[in-house]
Amino acid sequence: MNALVSSAPRFSHSIDSLRNIAQDMLDFAKQRGASAASADVSVGFGQSVTVRHGEVETIEYNRDKGLSVTAYLGRQRGNASTSDFSPQAVRDTVDAALSIARYTAKDDCSGLPDAEMLARDCPDMDLYHPWDLSVDAAIALAKQCEQSALDADKRISNSEGATVNLHEAQFITANSLGFIGGFPSSRHSLSCAVIAGDGDAMERDYWYAVARDAKDMMDAQQVGRIAAERTVRRLNARQLDTMQVPVLFEATISSNLLGSFVSAVSGGSLYRKSSFLLDQMDQQIFAPHINISDVPDIRKGLASSPFDDEGVRTQHRNIVENGVLRGYFLGSYSARKLGMRTTGNAGGNHNLILQSGELDFNGLLKQMGRGVLVTELLGQGVNQVTGDYSRGAAGFWVEHGEIQFPVQEITIAGNLKDMYRNIVAVGSDVLVQGSKQCGSILVEGMTIAGR
Repeated sequence: MNALVSSAPRFSHSIDSLRNIAQDMLDFAKQRGASAASADVSVGFGQSVTVRHGEVETIEYNRDKGLSVTAYLGRQRGNASTSDFSPQAVRDTVDAALSIARYTAKDDCSGLPDAEMLARDCPDMDLYHPWDLSVDAAIALAKQCEQSALDADKRISNSEGATVNLHEAQFITANSLGFIGGFPSSRHSLSCAVIAGDGDAMERDYWYAVARDAKDMMDAQQVGRIAAERTVRRLNARQLDTMQVPVLFEATISSNLLGSFVSAVSGGSLYRKSSFLLDQMDQQIFAPHINISDVPDIRKGLASSPFDDEGVRTQHRNIVENGVLRGYFLGSYSARKLGMRTTGNAGGNHNLILQSGELDFNGLLKQMGRGVLVTELLGQGVNQVTGDYSRGAAGFWVEHGEIQFPVQEITIAGNLKDMYRNIVAVGSDVLVQGSKQCGSILVEGMTIAGR
């Protein structure tokens, strides 16, 4: 299999060089007695510039490289890694992996993926877009972003700065079954955080944009302006009495609900029996209108890939259909532990898409009528074994379908199994800032603990 795009001028090692190193590791592992082996080799670089109060605060530039090898002696497994690409270091790393394997216990579920599951085609998903951004240009962009925030409202009293990041990397994954694949990728971002004051009240908020291609990012002035607007609207927040009302999770944080779901139906949680969704395959776990897909081939997608971390081909899968669970997230090891087959999700989900409804954000507010709009979550109060959910939150009180005033120092509580079944609507205000894509989510009947 060959889908190796050359981009040598920007990286310390060409893709062909990485492929040769990976093959050398596999060949040496075989010579040293390994029954099977896999290898990963990667290089990358990044640039980060932060401006605060119009002055440069930090300029960072980094180059990274690393390789790792997993060697098998039957069902015994060892792994070792290094950042040294010299031939001697490669051999030493292989020997270290084999040494570890000799001292590990046999595990019948250990081993490479089944050969027929490996990717044989590697379509170009348009994941690599170099950003030729000089330090001076990055500084100017960060200044523009921050200044836009400072100019947006006179109550913006301080700044934590604006940051411009660019990152580019390329890798090769290979194994002794004949798989070898890899490609370059990029990920760029722009962020801004400011502080607003009104009397004794002070609040902080931020905004950011991220994309494979810098041309697809929101412009710097808009990022700054949204950061300012989000900060100012939080001023003079109040507390609430304890009550039970609907909760609208803003699109910025609704992906957290998807994250808990992914964790609960991932192989590690399932075979360890540490999931609140244990043995729920083909059962109704969400409201009937909920549909969730794992889509690995979105052009420029932040989590797109033709194969997973093991080289297994990825595929479009419907994980939840009309509220019914239809799929797990499994790598080869966890699949064997469960008596199943890998789903091509070694490394986690790909682009996870929650199907949107017809209502936009304002439509969701009107449908909720009276309740709490949550825009920030605090703490880690989610029990993945029981599904119990209790997190600190901040946001806004909504009455008659309109935002009335900001709220803070509240706790929202429930159980994820109930929350998933009580999803009333999903908004069309989809926000793409990571691997989980969804609009705002309206959940009926949660407990709000206040003063």
